[in-house]
Amino acid sequence: MPDAPGLELILAEINRETPGAVLDTSFDREQAALIIDPSKVREVLTWLRDTPGQEYTFLSSVHGADYFPRAPRFAVHYELLNRERYERVRVKAVVADPAAGVGGAAPAGVVPSEEVVPTASAPTSIEMEGQLLPVVPSVVDMFPTADFQEREIFDFFGIHFEGHPDLRRILMPEDYEGWPQRRDFPVGGEPVLFTHNEIEAPRWFE
Repeated sequence: MPDAPGLELILAEINRETPGAVLDTSFDREQAALIIDPSKVREVLTWLRDTPGQEYTFLSSVHGADYFPRAPRFAVHYELLNRERYERVRVKAVVADPAAGVGGAAPAGVVPSEEVVPTASAPTSIEMEGQLLPVVPSVVDMFPTADFQEREIFDFFGIHFEGHPDLRRILMPEDYEGWPQRRDFPVGGEPVLFTHNEIEAPRWFE
């Protein structure tokens, strides 16, 4: 994987072509990461995939994270792999919570994290079921492996992937309310019925 100076060179090259795309770099526990503006995710991943000498052509994982009560609250992590050099690089799109107001500010009395705040003055959002959800561009057309993984992030964190061909819940029931891996999601409540436990609730369908 790139070392810390190598990451800074990548940052400079990407920002030369797409100003403001890469906000910062991180090299922690031998994991190289580019911290990016979420609106520029397609430009950054395209550069890492197509630029000679980079060629991170395989997207091995996409996963979400919720850092509540820190701000920016959310992140979408893209794990890219160069299979010829056996090198990995992580791209971390930091995503503000539009429900928290401009910039996704932390609640009163909460000290914001040291994470870099996205450059946009306000997070891109979409309203669903009376709730503002953050929006990140989909990369399914670039990396087909992102299909189900973006759906899982939407299902659990409520991050909407603009341009996804079939964005709907993948593990929770279609009529499920809320985003169960958000850190402020209430613990407990009504149990979710699946085929393995529906026998415990006779005639639940009524």
